[in-house]
Amino acid sequence: VSRLCLGAMMFGAMGNRDRADCVRMVHRALDAGINFIDTADVYSQGESEEIVGEALVGRREPVVLATKFWGAMGEDPNRRGSSRRWIAQAVEGSLRRLRTDVIDLYQMHRFDETTDVEEPLAALTDLVRAGKIRSFGISTWSADRIVEAHWVAERRGLLRPRCEQSPYSILRREIERTVLPTCQRYGMGVTAWCPLSKGMLTGKYRKGQPTPDTVRAKYSPKMVSDEHGLEAVERLIPLAQEAGLSLTPMAIALVLAHPGITAAIIGPRTMAQFDDLLSGAGVRLDDAVLDRIDEIV
Repeated sequence: VSRLCLGAMMFGAMGNRDRADCVRMVHRALDAGINFIDTADVYSQGESEEIVGEALVGRREPVVLATKFWGAMGEDPNRRGSSRRWIAQAVEGSLRRLRTDVIDLYQMHRFDETTDVEEPLAALTDLVRAGKIRSFGISTWSADRIVEAHWVAERRGLLRPRCEQSPYSILRREIERTVLPTCQRYGMGVTAWCPLSKGMLTGKYRKGQPTPDTVRAKYSPKMVSDEHGLEAVERLIPLAQEAGLSLTPMAIALVLAHPGITAAIIGPRTMAQFDDLLSGAGVRLDDAVLDRIDEIV
């Protein structure tokens, strides 16, 4: 897959309501060489998947298409989670909305505390064998849960998760301790979500300045006002300038510098944001800059 993955969480009612603009972003991504797109059924309650499906008409074949299940898709308590019953229903809904006959990477959006891990592994294995998905993964699992999934898969003759999707950024580094080493041992890909720490690493949010009226500020007010993060940003901006960069490409380059990371998910809401994110594609940081970042955070 490409090193950047287009995340479609902001497509639809919870982000950009202009469907034509969202479709243009997908086409812009494909034209820029991005072949990896990630969405989820719960994003705008299926609208994000519908937009991605619309955008990929006639352009589906080269794309590695990923979506997720687990989040609540209505008030019915059985329309959520990782039970075999819901997985069988959820995949059909995603296939229909995405206008495809196969999902390349189908992911458990979170660990389901209410369901024995063998149940979703068995259901997902059956979907691979039925040709409805090509592989499956997980999102935001702890290292011990990842090991448990592999152990159960081996004991029960089931397929194993091939990819983990974790939060990872300059300001959020905890997966370096156990999750990334565990995934590397098991040969799993890792896609990093929130590489810009929900907008903190765009430079929009500055210490001592009014908080901009943004979607991120609305949904994550505590994060964009976090004093530790704001102080780090004030030290990271001049470091980026010394390296001839803006903060955004430096933040993404840090994520991609880790050998355990397969791709960074970028989730633009507007075309202007997307163009800014693409401007830093291909940036590589030398060891001196990486060491300075570590000192700051």
